[in-house]
Amino acid sequence: MKFGMRKPSLTKRIAARTLKRQIVHRAGVKMPRGYGWVRNPKKYVYNKLYNRTTFDIFKLLKKLFK
Repeated sequence: MKFGMRKPSLTKRIAARTLKRQIVHRAGVKMPRGYGWVRNPKKYVYNKLYNRTTFDIFKLLKKLFK
């Protein structure tokens, strides 16, 4: 498990918000946001821990300059 700052990736950031979501949605798997635990509970738990132990540099900069 990683601790600390995440390495930013602009392509992954865009894909996660737009392309992947649209493909899954059009495929007929209409799962609303927040229901990841229904589709894959193991992945949900891992991501929950990862997001609590690491931080995003863009969110940090946003808080500093707000």
